[in-house]
Amino acid sequence: MISKQELFKTIYLYVIPYAVLLMAILGLMYLYPKPELHLLLNSHHSSLQDTFFKYYTLLAEWPLYALALLPLLWKKIKITIFFAICELTGGALLQILKHLFSFDRPASVFEHYNNLALPLVQGVNLHHGNSFPSGHASTFFMFCTCLVIIQACYYSQKDRPRNLRTQILFKASLLLLLVFAAMGAYSRVYLSQHFLSDVCVGSIIGFTTPFLMFYLCRNKILKLKNEDIK
Repeated sequence: MISKQELFKTIYLYVIPYAVLLMAILGLMYLYPKPELHLLLNSHHSSLQDTFFKYYTLLAEWPLYALALLPLLWKKIKITIFFAICELTGGALLQILKHLFSFDRPASVFEHYNNLALPLVQGVNLHHGNSFPSGHASTFFMFCTCLVIIQACYYSQKDRPRNLRTQILFKASLLLLLVFAAMGAYSRVYLSQHFLSDVCVGSIIGFTTPFLMFYLCRNKILKLKNEDIK
């Protein structure tokens, strides 16, 4: 089973870019007030982007959960259990924070700014309450981080070949999963369902929870044998 140190060395191309992205986001949040930053990130719309993000964000509502169930078709129960534990733990924390803070969403906040128009996407039903943190952003990062950890467990097995092609594909998959998750989080800002601060904290929950569960459960849940991850 992969150790904690080996895990970081294996997936640094996922962890380090996320840390850099997070620092950049925190910097923007420090420099700009929340409404101004929202408009800065959400001021350029096109019909193509509207359609893309309108449907892309829906992946976090049920398709990703369905994908997490697919290992059951091949009797890879441990993988689905890992997904479920991470999502339930992160989801519980997220709901506690949502109801603890009860922050307004952009649609409600911008009602108080007569001189600022909120960019809207046709056909998107805007929510008004429980903005912080973003559940969709958490789900996107939860799913991708779980996949990264499972891939690392698979990739680190000593009896697995590590030729150049395998290394390139593995490292490329880490970057692609990060881009996939980041675009999902940004879709919430683009659609004016959340502020950047909401998706930032949602991403942190989705990013950190699988690692926490890995540290706590790796010897029971993620002690994957070859037949579990073929």
